Amino acid sequence: MTTETSEPGAGAPLPRAEEMIRANQANWDARTPVHVASAFYGLDGSRTAEDWFAPFEWADLGELAGRDVLHLQCHLGTETAAFAGRGARTVGLDFSAVAVEEARRLAAEAGRPVEFVRSDVHRAVEALGDRRFDLVYTGKGALCYLPDLTVWADIVSALLRPGGTFYLVEFHPLLDSLGPGPSPDPERQELRLHHDYLAGRGPIKNDNPYTYTDGPPVQGATTCYEWRHGLGEVISAVVGAGLAVDLVRETELLPWKRFDAMEPAENGWWRLPPSEPIIPMLYALRARKPAA
Repeated sequence: MTTETSEPGAGAPLPRAEEMIRANQANWDARTPVHVASAFYGLDGSRTAEDWFAPFEWADLGELAGRDVLHLQCHLGTETAAFAGRGARTVGLDFSAVAVEEARRLAAEAGRPVEFVRSDVHRAVEALGDRRFDLVYTGKGALCYLPDLTVWADIVSALLRPGGTFYLVEFHPLLDSLGPGPSPDPERQELRLHHDYLAGRGPIKNDNPYTYTDGPPVQGATTCYEWRHGLGEVISAVVGAGLAVDLVRETELLPWKRFDAMEPAENGWWRLPPSEPIIPMLYALRARKPAA
């Protein structure tokens, strides 16, 4: 299997958005067994649900006990479980049937009262019927699989009760633009701009037998498509959906070691060493739906 990455505008014409989303779904079905067995997710007990959250997230979210929480694009439910652990009535939604099956198994084994729904996020309103939520949470690798953030933000708004909160924690578009480059100093790893920060040139096609975790090659569907979304595009989509943004954070922290030069932070996450510039790796956005 060869590894192929096609930057926007390169190669043969791309499929329609619906076909690319179906390809992504098949790819995540194929990735899931590798992820379940990986050390990255720590499902053997080496990581907890809380490990995937920065301390500022809980401060931003406030009390969750008794609230209805929806986690969109939840994958294995590793983060979803933390909401149930804090007393929320919790639902996770994902388009991968294999991931949802594993998420249900893991929640049952841990005694977590979490419901998981299999649905493409674009059909979440239909899949969830008339159910509405006090909090909709998503991110950490979710937005890059969405072709149109305007459509997505309208769906998020529709899923919120009046007065409800939307909270997004996502990898910063600058992080996705950077890659390691050659350095004259063997003790340092220089980062350079390798990819687009902004959207505008279409999706990126990846054909890679390896996923982002440790483990063996993915068996089966290896092709996926990703879309770039700048911070301005994200905020504009959320505001355009009628939600009032009241907080935006940028942080140098990441929940895993993206670059070789990164060092452990005090909370078990990772950051670049003090010798390097402080740049945003992750951002958070909180918005409210106006009360009726």
